[in-house]
Amino acid sequence: MKVTKNPSKKRDIEKNYPRPDFIAKLRRLADALEAGEPFTIAVAGERLRIPADAHFNIEHERASGLEELEFQLKWRPRGRTARES
Repeated sequence: MKVTKNPSKKRDIEKNYPRPDFIAKLRRLADALEAGEPFTIAVAGERLRIPADAHFNIEHERASGLEELEFQLKWRPRGRTARES
């Protein structure tokens, strides 16, 4: 897996996973959150490190006969300020 070299480059990826892989990722995330530790995950070839102090929210959308639920984690890459984002 490659490490992010340009965290300021825009990216919007949706990656589908088989149910067992998705469950395993959720379980690893829950374990990291519970332990207060950072979480590392690779998505579409890019390795991401989510710090333990990331912000969390749950988003629900309804449109065109579809429902969507997103568990979101938001953080600033290390070394970046609000003005650089």
